[in-house]
Amino acid sequence: MSAENDGIHTDFSEGMSYGEYLRLDTLLSAQAPLSGEHDELLFIVIHQVMELWLKLLNRELDKALGHVRADQLQPAFKCLARINRIQEQLIQAWTVLSTMTPSDYLRFRPSLGRSSGFQSWQYRLVEFKLGAKDAAKIAPHRHRSEITDQLEAAYRAPSLYDESLRLLAARGYQIPRAILDRDVTSPYVADPSVEAAWEEIYRHSDEHFDLYELAEELVDLEDAFQQWRFRHMKTVERIIGMRRGTGGSSGVAYLRGALEQSFFPELWSVRTKL
Repeated sequence: MSAENDGIHTDFSEGMSYGEYLRLDTLLSAQAPLSGEHDELLFIVIHQVMELWLKLLNRELDKALGHVRADQLQPAFKCLARINRIQEQLIQAWTVLSTMTPSDYLRFRPSLGRSSGFQSWQYRLVEFKLGAKDAAKIAPHRHRSEITDQLEAAYRAPSLYDESLRLLAARGYQIPRAILDRDVTSPYVADPSVEAAWEEIYRHSDEHFDLYELAEELVDLEDAFQQWRFRHMKTVERIIGMRRGTGGSSGVAYLRGALEQSFFPELWSVRTKL
């Protein structure tokens, strides 16, 4: 049976093909290993795939932020559910990279120069939107004004948790004015009043089910983010041990420290109270 009889198009001289729609020529030509070593392509592909997922994650996070700000929680939950699925893909990416041994990596590591995953501006955008604000993380991108502008905007904007606490206040919960009016460029500090508000929501979840669901969506998000951080740390430790990173970071030591940081602290501490 011919392709034409199957309804499959074979003449694309005047129409758009699959490859053209996805710009596969551009996409597949974006991998340019410098060393000629076999595993460098793996290294490049994994990090490019992660950047694509981060692009989508940032878009969904922006939508979620807007919905929470507008007290539109159902569409926010859809965005947060998609973010969770994206995070699953990001976590699994480390398992593929971990097939690379130390000797495999060291063969092409000099080709990386000073480049490092710590310089991922899309990852920094995610961190800023989740509340991990650090102006020093903008510095590596000062030579790119269009990137700096995005990072500065996210740095100075309320985080997802800030917007969530403002929503709780709008719903009548006693969130201190000092928290609602705080400098959002500073790290968030846990507060007993916020923990009490979440405790009330958890204890009466049938009366405040959408806020209860918001709490659990945020916990899911941070749980997955910490799993991603952990897999990152263990993959780096597996491949380079305690060496310093190519970009000058302390490598594994820095990643271990990041595991202690929490975006939504009261959503974890409240569990001891319930």
